Amino acid sequence: MPRKASRKLTRAVPVVLAAATTLLIGAGTASADTFGPLPPANPFLGPMGTATMHGDAESSDSTPLPGPGTGSVNIADTPLASACPTILQGSDGIPQALCTTIANRTPTVHLLDPATGHSTASLSLTKGSLLGGVYAYLDDKNQMVTVDGSGDLLRIGHDRGGPGGTWRLFVASRTDITAAVSGHCGGGDCDHVAALMPDQQGRVWFATDNASAGYVDPATGQAQSIVLAPGEGVDNSISTAPEGVAITTDHAQYLLDAVGGAPHIVWRQAYDRGPARKPGQLSWGSGASPTFFGPRTGTEYLAITDNAVPTENLIVYNSATGSQVCTTPAINGTENSPIGSGNSVFVASTYGYPYPALPANAGPSRPSGAPITGGMTRIDVNPDGNGCTVKWSNNVRSSAVPRLSVADGKIYTVAREPALGGGSSGSAAQGGFIGSVGGAADSYRYTVIDASTGKVDAQQNIGTGAQLDTLQMVGTIAPGKVQYQGTVTGVLRIASR
Repeated sequence: MPRKASRKLTRAVPVVLAAATTLLIGAGTASADTFGPLPPANPFLGPMGTATMHGDAESSDSTPLPGPGTGSVNIADTPLASACPTILQGSDGIPQALCTTIANRTPTVHLLDPATGHSTASLSLTKGSLLGGVYAYLDDKNQMVTVDGSGDLLRIGHDRGGPGGTWRLFVASRTDITAAVSGHCGGGDCDHVAALMPDQQGRVWFATDNASAGYVDPATGQAQSIVLAPGEGVDNSISTAPEGVAITTDHAQYLLDAVGGAPHIVWRQAYDRGPARKPGQLSWGSGASPTFFGPRTGTEYLAITDNAVPTENLIVYNSATGSQVCTTPAINGTENSPIGSGNSVFVASTYGYPYPALPANAGPSRPSGAPITGGMTRIDVNPDGNGCTVKWSNNVRSSAVPRLSVADGKIYTVAREPALGGGSSGSAAQGGFIGSVGGAADSYRYTVIDASTGKVDAQQNIGTGAQLDTLQMVGTIAPGKVQYQGTVTGVLRIASR
């Protein structure tokens, strides 16, 4: 996943109403639903909606902030020679992007000018695994927290301490957690942190590629871990809530907590991982980060998708007990975390999406390739808490992780439109980051969907070409009706006019 370096491209193309592209099932009146509540704020994170890749510690992919809306928007493209899957913004209003360079896949942090999206400072980190360093968060001091290839937990600060008062980035603190990360596989460089997140007590939890899980104690700086299960792996983000720490491996869903000063498995539920990785996925198993949601506390339910064939199921658990609330056929395949808000879960298909690079242990997909099918589905937990119901489905080819604004009831994403109609785009699955086959003429559109009905309210052209591929990366909605969206070569700043 990569990006590029400092050019502005501003467009104001008339909005295209696109309701005709939507197939609705059981749709209601537009904007009739009220979504929420949001999950409880984590005191060790930055602002709600902008402090983590998925918005909050619970990975709800919902935000209290309104998006750019359905009117005409300004779109500015900042090339950074890198893919930028993580764009966050702290309480100081300064966006921060964690990117991976195209040339050598070095993780690099950028400070962005909130008025333009241009990079004002950068800091290179030690290179690790392909997905290492993707998942990071902003703490309550606006420091980016991540683990780089050195195996150290870093807190990265920023100030105007550069020459002439310019912005600079620096490592504010460093904690060695290599023993906890690799101690279960013989030490050395045998394992890497896949994701991390603080809990409500300030412990920094982490999960590794080889399914070790643990935390760093904030009081002592000491890290400890356990192995969830031999032979399992973690390929997505982890989530924390008052109920505990949710970790999805390529075999099962776990909830953990700290008991007696050590990580403890509260419950485990295996799921159908299917016969192989699907095209449009990065791993064999669930492609979803676990999502806490619920109509009362915002966290009483936990949702993932499985990898069943031919249709993947949305699985909703009782967060506290692990008992299954429902399993409902949802989409043909996804690598994205669901959106969760109130009783509703929204799942977007990534089936057939061409990833130009894969983790070393991804394995072959079955089938070996497929066109991008697209499609998004809303599934609601029934009001009595027993079972789920499909509310609508549409055929939007989302090329980013969608984000729900509970302020305006809209889902914001980028849609990928094939040049010749129909399916589009195979995948190089190797080599450089912008190696999509047949996708060079595909176009990308800023897309707004009504969360109540699934109808596309508005679209606006972003542009054409592989350099604008949003590669199923998250779009972050910031204050002022601004959305930051990563591409394989940089950052898009999408702002209401």
